[in-house]
Amino acid sequence: MSEHEASSGTPVVTTCKKAAKRRRLDFVAQSRSHKRRWLDSVAQSQQPPLDRSQLRDRAMEMRYMTPEDIVDLRHNEKPLPIVMHKRTRNEEEYEKMDLYVAKFFYECGVPLNAITARSFEVMVEAIGRFGPGYEPPSLDYLRKPLLDKAMKEMRGSREEHEMGWLCGCTLLVDSWTDRRNRHLINFLVNGCSGTFFLESVDASDYSHDAVMLADLIEKRIKVVGRDWPESVVQVVTNGGSNIKAACRVLMGRIPTLFWTPCASRCLDLMLEDIANLGEFKKHIKLAKRVTTFIYRHGRLLKAMKGKLGGKDLVRPAATRFSTAFLTLKRLYKHRDAIRSLFGCEDWTRSKLSSTEAGKTVCDTVLSTGFWDVLEDCVSSSQPLLVLLRRVNKKRAMPAVYAGMELAKKKIHDSFASKPVILNKVLDIIERRWAEQKEQKLYEAALFLNPSKFYDIKRDDPAYACRLRAIFNDVLVKMLVADANLVTSISDLADQYENMQNRFGHEAAITGQKTMDPGTWWFKLDGTCELWRFASRIVGLCCSVSIYECDRSTFESIHMKKKNPLEYKRLKDLIYVQYNWKLARRFAKERELGSKFNPLIREEFQWDNEWVDIGAEEVHGKNDLSWAHADVASKRTDGVVTGYDGLETSAARLTDELDSGNGEDEPFVVDDEDIEDDYGPAPPLTYDDIFDEYDDYHFYPFRDDFPSDEDSAWSDDA
Repeated sequence: MSEHEASSGTPVVTTCKKAAKRRRLDFVAQSRSHKRRWLDSVAQSQQPPLDRSQLRDRAMEMRYMTPEDIVDLRHNEKPLPIVMHKRTRNEEEYEKMDLYVAKFFYECGVPLNAITARSFEVMVEAIGRFGPGYEPPSLDYLRKPLLDKAMKEMRGSREEHEMGWLCGCTLLVDSWTDRRNRHLINFLVNGCSGTFFLESVDASDYSHDAVMLADLIEKRIKVVGRDWPESVVQVVTNGGSNIKAACRVLMGRIPTLFWTPCASRCLDLMLEDIANLGEFKKHIKLAKRVTTFIYRHGRLLKAMKGKLGGKDLVRPAATRFSTAFLTLKRLYKHRDAIRSLFGCEDWTRSKLSSTEAGKTVCDTVLSTGFWDVLEDCVSSSQPLLVLLRRVNKKRAMPAVYAGMELAKKKIHDSFASKPVILNKVLDIIERRWAEQKEQKLYEAALFLNPSKFYDIKRDDPAYACRLRAIFNDVLVKMLVADANLVTSISDLADQYENMQNRFGHEAAITGQKTMDPGTWWFKLDGTCELWRFASRIVGLCCSVSIYECDRSTFESIHMKKKNPLEYKRLKDLIYVQYNWKLARRFAKERELGSKFNPLIREEFQWDNEWVDIGAEEVHGKNDLSWAHADVASKRTDGVVTGYDGLETSAARLTDELDSGNGEDEPFVVDDEDIEDDYGPAPPLTYDDIFDEYDDYHFYPFRDDFPSDEDSAWSDDA
């Protein structure tokens, strides 16, 4: 007999059985409580009961709806006519179906974010409508015949886009250099119907010759504007000095063509430079240590989400520095909740509080100076993020110039008492924005933006005269071959400027502030020459960065020694895939309207540098840029595109490539192997209970476990 048995007088096995029974009964009581709350929530959210005739009528109504219609209604937050399975299926059947879906994803290694694709929802809805017995297509049928049908459908979609290109469009040139030092270019066209992907080209043989690059781009302009060459109003690029030189050659060849550098890239460069300011850089690193520490520990992360209403602290965005500043904004917004995490008894009792990493993070979040600097970071970046969100939407051209002036005004007001930081931030903005200020299309579009122009004319008549003069320059350049049309449009522009005739009607004045410029011009008069000319300018985009996708996909089609048939199949597959994604993006923008935020990524990224301290930079980590060729060949004008896809100085680029990521202070990470004991222990799960029973051989088989009707489960037991 053991010492424990001798001292207590009770066998060890009996004690374990009693303890297990007590824990089991507590678990059952907790489960019943959760079930009651769940049933109450379901009862509150259920639709009112329907009789048989109503069920039959609504089922017939659904029969005439396509799967696409049903999914669209679901996403538009409109009530469906009826959801039959929710009234005929129980929770267990739902879980079983979810498990089938999960098994497919896990077994085939499908990226989990594919479940958010609209096409996946449509597929599931269509299979449900088809009924039992559906046999999926064979591999051979999926590889070739179905792909050919998809290509035929995509050619029809292109014809619809081409009709919109006649009203004025933009050729987007997305260029980069991959790890194999190949210079690749994606060509896209943006028009009133959205954006369409043309092709991907390996431009390695043309990359060091501006004339050859100009020839390459000119061929695509002729393809897009084969019916009317002047339909391509501008070329938007995000490349280095060689692409810029090629576009200048193109403007000499095509007098009506404009070149516009990517506005989104320009704004992201401003955010990069602001993040590297001495006043901010150290504290941004400290903020990153706070977020990575929280995301390394499950119970601490759960407590944080509880205080934030289930939201994440990190906000993955389209670019590296928009991710950084959006995360800093959320940190500052929830600073009181973050402080409470590290200022309570749960933290002091936790083993994590005794680690060097934990002490550093705790000192950081409890420091007043840290939050003061974060407030300055948010104040300097938020106006630029608002503008970055706007330039990444459709019809952004009329809003860019006024948006930048508003951003500078807000930054000036925020740092009126801190002239040192104010001057540094404004110097960054002016230096980065200088190239954009040279583009006359921005100010011509501002002239045609009634919601801004009439206010400018009232408050600053001299600047209004400048806008009219720039509009005249653009008018003459775009219609250089038709002097009579130039005169006619100029006369109508006089009426617009002075709000005469149709421009002075009450409906036109009311719509100035309530409609976007494109809609305002269309509803005003869709027949006059000025409307046709204005629609070619106000409908232009000014960013190519939003259309960047997984570049490794495009790199695969430029591999050497590929079978010709397989090469064509892969090229067609990427063509279909990219254009369907672009179509879905614009459909989502139409659905959400002003709520659509192109900066925010839908899926959370666990390999983000703000989540995983050992992660590489998420954005552009697999790509070099065109500027690396400029640096290597010493063909740079002092400003090139950096290794993370962002423009930076050539000297700093070389230093960063030589020295790695530029971290100057190693962060001690001694908490990874420490037990996460923050806060109360999580409740035991069903499997935890059975694992304990199995250890003591309390119930050799789970089938022998008492049922709900058994007295062992009753409340009186």
